Amino acid sequence: MHLYALPLAFALTGLALYTVLGGADFGAGFWQLLAGRGRGADELRDEAHHAMAPVWEANHVWLIFVLTVIWTAYPVAFGSIASTLSIPLFVAGIGIVLRGGAYVLRLATSTLREERRIDTVFAISSILTPFALGTVAGGIAAGRVHAGNPGGSVVTSWLNPTGITIGVLAVASSAYLAAVFLSGDAVRDGHVQLAERFRTRALATGVVAGAIAAAGVVVLRFDAHRLFSRLTHGQGLPALAVSVVAGVATMALVWRRRYEPARYTSALAVAATVAGWALAQEPQFLADLTVRQAAAGRETEVAVVVAVLAGGVILFPSLALLFRLTLAGRLSPGAPATVAHPESPTAPVRGGRRSGRVAVACLVAGIGFLTVADAGWAHAIGACAFLGFVASGFRSLQEGIETAPDL
Repeated sequence: MHLYALPLAFALTGLALYTVLGGADFGAGFWQLLAGRGRGADELRDEAHHAMAPVWEANHVWLIFVLTVIWTAYPVAFGSIASTLSIPLFVAGIGIVLRGGAYVLRLATSTLREERRIDTVFAISSILTPFALGTVAGGIAAGRVHAGNPGGSVVTSWLNPTGITIGVLAVASSAYLAAVFLSGDAVRDGHVQLAERFRTRALATGVVAGAIAAAGVVVLRFDAHRLFSRLTHGQGLPALAVSVVAGVATMALVWRRRYEPARYTSALAVAATVAGWALAQEPQFLADLTVRQAAAGRETEVAVVVAVLAGGVILFPSLALLFRLTLAGRLSPGAPATVAHPESPTAPVRGGRRSGRVAVACLVAGIGFLTVADAGWAHAIGACAFLGFVASGFRSLQEGIETAPDL
């Protein structure tokens, strides 16, 4: 992999994570809108609301990450996308703001009527935002965004068959992910009947999302033939196959009420769709702009790679801990707090020093291979060295925290 493609690989990874994690949050709002009325509907809304509580802000980190990396590493492409697709991006931004405001204001409601109004705003924005973001991806996939300011029609660039289809698929996939995730959350919280209701929704929306995805392939055949051919016969085909297999496996697992593994296979199905699009799109970034042409200077690319991998020392372990505690139910109301005390601090101290030395060595090697060498294999070694820096650096910090005295 060339150096100019590394930031894009990071951005696509962030996009896949946002599609899965942020999409599940958006889907929870979808089910709140269709919950209906009565006590059962209120239970469903409350379960969706509480399941999102620990992570809903953290999931938007990935959207900020994607925008920042693209803006810095590929400024021409970012400017063209932001100007041409300004309308759906603005709609998505408004939806995110309204959604966050409604989520916070729900805690301040004093009557059931106020709560339902807030839930309605939250749910509508939860549908509007993924649809708008889906049309953005559709506009790029259909080749309707060119280099320029704007680089195409500000209306038909996203209001086209591919854009609308992918927008609808984004909403359906979000609802599908949310139903699968909420089924497991309801079981963990002891709400077996509620889990069955989410299970029914997961099975139904899985079929609907699969049908929309199949229809989307047909739409690509006529509206974005290059992408269609590379997705069905080219290098995007393996990712498409993984998505189909993971989707079928998820349906089987949900049918058997194996919600925990279904959580991961459903995420894999959606993430593989993003990967398939990226592989089929390569080497084009926009209709008339390749990834290499869109890339910023070498110094900027190196700075982005270093910043992303170094920042991963803080970001990835923190998010991993957050989701581990969430999935274990440790962040639920009334969950007991426990503090682990190491029995033998001597070994962690030595291990921490060793990990620290390895982290420094990996950092030096990564900077050297990325800045001094020009060969692609050297850049690959440099990226691996930075990943080693992230892993060993986090290990060193973790061992240091374990041996620190209580304050």
